[in-house]
Amino acid sequence: MGPIENHREREKGVLIYPVFSRRSGGLSIGVNLFPGQKRCSFNCPYCEVFPFSTNTEFSGYRMEEDLRVAVSAALERNVPVKDICFSGNGEPLLSSAFPEALERAGRVRTEMVPAAKLVLITNGTGLLQPQLFSLLRDAVFFEDATAGSPALNIWLKLDAGTSRWYEQINRASIPFEEHIAKIKEFTACVPVTLQIMLCAIDGKSPPPDEALAWEQLVLELAAITIEDKTSGCIQKIQIYGKARSAPEDPKAAALPPEYLEERASSLRRALAAAALNPPVEVFL
Repeated sequence: MGPIENHREREKGVLIYPVFSRRSGGLSIGVNLFPGQKRCSFNCPYCEVFPFSTNTEFSGYRMEEDLRVAVSAALERNVPVKDICFSGNGEPLLSSAFPEALERAGRVRTEMVPAAKLVLITNGTGLLQPQLFSLLRDAVFFEDATAGSPALNIWLKLDAGTSRWYEQINRASIPFEEHIAKIKEFTACVPVTLQIMLCAIDGKSPPPDEALAWEQLVLELAAITIEDKTSGCIQKIQIYGKARSAPEDPKAAALPPEYLEERASSLRRALAAAALNPPVEVFL
């Protein structure tokens, strides 16, 4: 199984899809918990998943077998596997199979590619469920990692700093204030990577008050120290732009690279002024 250039293979019912990922910095092997149809608690206009329907149902056994095949193919080509990543056609935490899939993927990683990271890309809405909150908290610290890296790396979406922009870019039914409160609670005990999509909606970039509010929210989160830990909760911040086509185009559109760089520079200055040091990365 060779890597694909984009994520469209997910819409053909696959459970495992190797891709070259800009944010992973190389080969990422994706795990898709929704091979039959898209399922997400957000309705982002920039989302690249096109409408589709297949008869494929998720199988933990098949997922693990396909994952082993994909990892073996990478090892045979001497291509480093940067991570095994839960993303796919929607929000992974909406799948009742996520705990099983996490256990199976962790086993494959430990046995075959221990240097690879195990990553969950999530919008964070699942944190409102106590059992998922506890599962993720425990999964991060499950291993005694001598290198200091977490067993599960959580990449948490934070696209908006105000309810007004949240309603435009994420279009979720969950109230913004409730969502952010749970993120703050979670990041007080678990390290995360923050991700923000910066794009224009209906031809307009995020307004200045939104950009400032988002930056202040990131500063607030970065200042949180994890309980019983010396490190802060934010490992890094990833700023990225719209790079793939989406079903609702042109409702969401790419912004100039200069805009992304300006937002990153402003955040870096604010973090430095507050004596906070999580790295800020930009992916165009």
